Amino acid sequence: MRNELLREGRAWVFGDDVDTDQILPARFMPITDPKETARHLFEEVRPDFWSQAWPGDFIVAGRNFGLGSTRGQSLVALRVLGCGGILAASFSRTFLRGAIGEGIPVLECASLPGGIGHLSNLHVDFAAGLITDPGRGRVVKATPLPAFLLDRVIAGGSIGYLRRLRSS
Repeated sequence: MRNELLREGRAWVFGDDVDTDQILPARFMPITDPKETARHLFEEVRPDFWSQAWPGDFIVAGRNFGLGSTRGQSLVALRVLGCGGILAASFSRTFLRGAIGEGIPVLECASLPGGIGHLSNLHVDFAAGLITDPGRGRVVKATPLPAFLLDRVIAGGSIGYLRRLRSS
């Protein structure tokens, strides 16, 4: 099994229809420093996110995560922050593709976020599609990404994947 796809972190739980303006409000789009942009992730819906999120933490959400306008800056900011991955009942297709392109692993599971507590410690196997909440004794089976997309995530995103192909 690929160790890069086994991750542990805390769950930041959100509901349904989290749009890109909630992830990163439009007024922060002019900021060009990704570290500074990361300070504003979820600022309006979860003001404590920046100060309390740890590298490796997961975003856990309901249906339609990432809907709205294409906002690549939010994905770069999540990667720079060290997001361990995004787990949701469903994603906007554009956001899903963008996350993979940035090297952020994602899992889709219709029963999320049900039963996963905010800030619960999770163990996630992205290759197998298993989300384990040991504190609650719960294991959720998600739909894993196909191997060719997992390869992009492991390479750090599309650019890393293309560089790896070019050098081989």
